[in-house]
Amino acid sequence: MILSPSLLSADFSRLAEETTNLRRAGLSWLHLDIMDGAFVPNITFGPPVIKKLRGVTDLFFDVHLMIEDPARYLEAFKAAGSDMLVVHAEADRHLQRTLTQIRAMGLKAGIAFNPGTDIACLNWLADDIDMVVIMSVNPGFSGQGFIPASFRKIREARALLDSLGAADVPIEVDGGVCPENTGALVDAGADILVSGSSFFGGRHYDKRLAAFAAAAEGRGNPRRGSEWRHLPAADSKH
Repeated sequence: MILSPSLLSADFSRLAEETTNLRRAGLSWLHLDIMDGAFVPNITFGPPVIKKLRGVTDLFFDVHLMIEDPARYLEAFKAAGSDMLVVHAEADRHLQRTLTQIRAMGLKAGIAFNPGTDIACLNWLADDIDMVVIMSVNPGFSGQGFIPASFRKIREARALLDSLGAADVPIEVDGGVCPENTGALVDAGADILVSGSSFFGGRHYDKRLAAFAAAAEGRGNPRRGSEWRHLPAADSKH
């Protein structure tokens, strides 16, 4: 299991310090939620913030584009130092083209699904993705409660990917993730967990990471996504 803490729940008055503390605590990933106020009812930050953070950390940047027509901004997010770009199935009319563009830029490509969106398009996109994101809350704000139907959706996504010969494609779950539901999520097929308020709500990040790790111990497929834990961050590629 890989834990990808969501920066949206960090202390925005000291972001550089927060990334340093995450690295010291043993984290290797950082989830960055990009919201445009159109696709979701909230506005967060964009490439300039990512670029500043890239200069102070080697964390793997898992960049979640909750924006309309994301293809317009791929180059800007690459230049800022992203390692992975995740686009929403609901936000792009030409998903296959956008996903292949992301990969052609040397980045990992992910596709995200809102709670009410069917995952059937994976039938035609499994060859073009590096990760699937199942939203277990409606995107836009941190601190929301986990939607129970997400467990079934995770299981169905895992089964579909496996049937399509994409057993190595990991599933990330985003929304309402906490140590209390981590074990069940990993059992359902989740490999990467995004946690915002549940993770950053604790003072000691090493202890929060240990709590998630303990909940996931002995569950799921430890090999799937394991090679991602130590991927070089974007500062070594730009």
